[in-house]
Amino acid sequence: MDLSRSQLLLTLAFSAIVLLLIAQIWRSLAGIDLPVVFSWLALGQGVGLGLAIGAMSFAVYQWWPAYRESADQYMEMVLTPLSRFDRVWLGLLPGLSEELLFRGVALPAIGLVASSLLFGLLHIWDWRHWPYALWATLIGLVLGVATLATGNLVVPVVAHVLVNWLSCLLWRKEPSRV
Repeated sequence: MDLSRSQLLLTLAFSAIVLLLIAQIWRSLAGIDLPVVFSWLALGQGVGLGLAIGAMSFAVYQWWPAYRESADQYMEMVLTPLSRFDRVWLGLLPGLSEELLFRGVALPAIGLVASSLLFGLLHIWDWRHWPYALWATLIGLVLGVATLATGNLVVPVVAHVLVNWLSCLLWRKEPSRV
């Protein structure tokens, strides 16, 4: 499925809005407070976690061919039509909306494992690409544990945004492409 730049950006924005609406409705109905407290410590923890996840992802990418193929296909589909500036949105919109829904609302409502499984399922676009969804599930667990350990949604949001940006920056199909 080849999307144009406009189609991809609209899909990205629409998806983020839908996830934010679901999070807001669910939060309101369940009476869940979002633990969002900006601090330099939380920012540092998020950056550290994002760098650690990025390093783990790089290692898995190198060692697991099925994941590498799945990630390459996903990244090619998503990044090819986008400009370098557009990639800012690819980091911010999913990082914010997915964390608000999955770690901010789903985690306290349905628990760590279920929220992580839902997060993984969100990342499957074709059953042949199950390695990418499995990795997303594991990352959902890591982000969920970080949320529970810090009590602060800022940490997984920063980590998620950073991981997305690193993925955009470092992924390349051919050696000459950055």
